[in-house]
Amino acid sequence: MASGFAAVIGVSIFFVTAGKGVPVVYVHGNTGSSVWFRPVMDVPGCRAVAIDMPNFGQSSPLDGDISIQRYAAYVAGFMDLKGIKEAVVVGHSLGGCVVQALALERPGLVKAMVLVDSGAPNGLVTPKDRHPVIELMRTNRAVLEQALKATVPTLKDDALFKTIVDDAQKMAPPAWIGNAEALSHFDITSRCAEYEGQVLVMRGTLDPIITDEMARATAGAYRHAKLVTLEGVGHSVTVENPVLFLQIFRDFLAEQGICKK
Repeated sequence: MASGFAAVIGVSIFFVTAGKGVPVVYVHGNTGSSVWFRPVMDVPGCRAVAIDMPNFGQSSPLDGDISIQRYAAYVAGFMDLKGIKEAVVVGHSLGGCVVQALALERPGLVKAMVLVDSGAPNGLVTPKDRHPVIELMRTNRAVLEQALKATVPTLKDDALFKTIVDDAQKMAPPAWIGNAEALSHFDITSRCAEYEGQVLVMRGTLDPIITDEMARATAGAYRHAKLVTLEGVGHSVTVENPVLFLQIFRDFLAEQGICKK
């Protein structure tokens, strides 16, 4: 697996890549980074690329407003810079909303979408009375660890979890509340039918953030979508059960004639 930095719209974006073939782009969620996809970078017949979006991980922070559409513009800028188009784009949690925005604004970049425990097309509202808890997560590692552990209850790899927490602490200070507000204001419901590609929605039954109703609403918003429910998995199958994710993902690619199993 190789890594590097790319200058996109004045921001340094960190990325990792592995393999050759059909382009697969991984987009992480809130408090996340490319580390969340480390266990699923080896996809036979594919060139997998995982990025740290601006404000996250090893990438530079953003100046000014934070929005889902702005994050999507940076993902698009990275793909343009690297000559990546007609990719299978995988979005986790907040990253799922970013991928949906990307698919609508730049459909030529997104051949198919995979949305893993993703925010719905109308976002995810965090009540303002939860903001003090978010700030406490930012300043108190123990609280952050507890919150993250609750989202991935079946993750057993302690070293990976430590790295996940380490990268979460790198998130730019304004993004802690800014991301919550961005998700609260995100709504592309009226435009979802414009996207003509295939969409795979995954949700773990133990996910404490994305409900079954939200996942069904996401799948129902697109013309060509299906929902796969994962028993005994929390908010992120990519780290909790990467073998299962890769099995489902490769089946999806084969069904679409994108890549052989």
